[in-house]
Amino acid sequence: MIAIPGNVRVWLATGHTDMRRGFPSLARLVREGLNRDPHAGDLYVFQGRRGAGGSLPPNGWSSRA
Repeated sequence: MIAIPGNVRVWLATGHTDMRRGFPSLARLVREGLNRDPHAGDLYVFQGRRGAGGSLPPNGWSSRA
């Protein structure tokens, strides 16, 4: 388990993300989809087609505030 400081926002991308993308492409998704700086200290979680099970919010992005 990874400990996440209490002041970090965690964003979950819904749907499937092509995990063959590199970090620059994923960072661009964050900039364009959320208008946020991907290097500002928040945590962004993407799920590939073979996701690890569980469920994500039904649409868009979600934030643990």
